[in-house]
Amino acid sequence: MTDLTNRVVLVTGASSGLGACFARDAATNGAAVALAARRAERLTELKQEIEAGGGRAAVIEMDVADEASVSAGFDAAQAALGPVNSVIANAGMNVPSSALGLSIADFDTVMDVNLRGVFITAREAAKRMIANGSPQSGDGRIVLVGSVGSHRVLEKLVAYNASKAAVLMMGKALAKEWALKGINVNVICPGWIATELNSAWLASPAGQALVAGFPRKRAMQPEELLPMVRLLLSDASRAITGGGFELDDGQSL
Repeated sequence: MTDLTNRVVLVTGASSGLGACFARDAATNGAAVALAARRAERLTELKQEIEAGGGRAAVIEMDVADEASVSAGFDAAQAALGPVNSVIANAGMNVPSSALGLSIADFDTVMDVNLRGVFITAREAAKRMIANGSPQSGDGRIVLVGSVGSHRVLEKLVAYNASKAAVLMMGKALAKEWALKGINVNVICPGWIATELNSAWLASPAGQALVAGFPRKRAMQPEELLPMVRLLLSDASRAITGGGFELDDGQSL
């Protein structure tokens, strides 16, 4: 039911962390994968890894905060792999700071990537899915990556919290707007995960204290998100749209 052989999946932020993990899993399960990010060298390494395992992938240089770059990226993905019918809008960043210490430039940068970039990516995907027949086929799939910070306050991440809370509501709004367009939009809200971005901090005394307060006294691993993401991309999710799924190992409890 979660076979992805009919999927062309574009993954933003695919050069590392969750994005690379999502891309590998989609390819392993039969999808052709457009690897989108700014770091082309790392994307090329991932493409070679996927192809060595028998998968199909393309390197797409893309800045999600730049509308022209996103449009060009979708053009390149379609030329290389065929029409994109699935998207994981994963690209994101944070700037740890108290509200009083956060510069407006840093606030704007977080919003540009985490919120504006997700909107630009989702909107561009929807335009193309509709043009390619999603209202008839019902096979459009868009997965937005929120956070445990979509639901609860993460200390000294005010801009990140605001952006991820907005992503959750935006996903619901897009799902409602595009329900008759054959496009399902869902949001996953991961908890603290041991990725390249987080691992060093989680190993610090402050990070260890945070983890000690979790119900299971652990940070999650990226692979723990894959079954839900795979489901939301697949034909098995035909009736699932507008969802906000907490994948946080109970961290919000």
